[in-house]
Amino acid sequence: MTTSAISTAALTRSFGPHQALADLTLDVPQGEVFGLLGHNGAGKTTTVNLLTTLLEPTAGDAIINGHSVKTDATGVRQSIGYLPENVQFYDNLTLLENLRFFARLSGLRRPDARIRDVLTFLDFTGHDNQRVGTFSKGMRQRVGIAQAVLHAPAVLFLDEPTSGLDPEGVRTLRETIVRLNHEFGMTIFMNTHLLSEVTKTCTSIGILNHGRLVHHDSMSNTLAAFPADESLEDIYFQLDSAAA
Repeated sequence: MTTSAISTAALTRSFGPHQALADLTLDVPQGEVFGLLGHNGAGKTTTVNLLTTLLEPTAGDAIINGHSVKTDATGVRQSIGYLPENVQFYDNLTLLENLRFFARLSGLRRPDARIRDVLTFLDFTGHDNQRVGTFSKGMRQRVGIAQAVLHAPAVLFLDEPTSGLDPEGVRTLRETIVRLNHEFGMTIFMNTHLLSEVTKTCTSIGILNHGRLVHHDSMSNTLAAFPADESLEDIYFQLDSAAA
């Protein structure tokens, strides 16, 4: 029996009269790389913010690694990693100083050995004493991943992780996601608009349309169900337009 890493039940979030997410019921088994797709304003970032406890649900609940976002937000935060779309650091501090700060927030008392292991895994050594404010977007993204996985979370949330990256940065990120999943069994939940990367990275996908989940299946089943379509982009537009 496969254990769920993420399970939601009628998860809903409203902002005044606007319902950004409606009755999301979703199950993501442990070890999946799940990609959440949708047009701008579909509810993708709202979903991630709910699952990472940055927002409280209007109704429903989500269980992350056995912890409820409503009744055990601290437990959720301790068991997840999170990389926001726009990574924020202390630009006047060095890489090592930033990571030591985030490590302490994650409860690591002697973090230097762990920091070294993570930076080696990410192939990002040799920058310890460089100020993060001098880093490129791709370099900052690697620092963001490093801070997100320092405490070895069971689930890693990525919000539009390819935003602003050049092709080399996108490829590096893709390889990192696959390695985190394969080598550590980390469950990864990501929002992305880059459909080509979903095909290469994700084992399952979901599609949101105006706050409602209109498709959820494995990548292989999704592609097999639409044999006449040439790409995931074709499938996405077909599903999205049918739900409109």
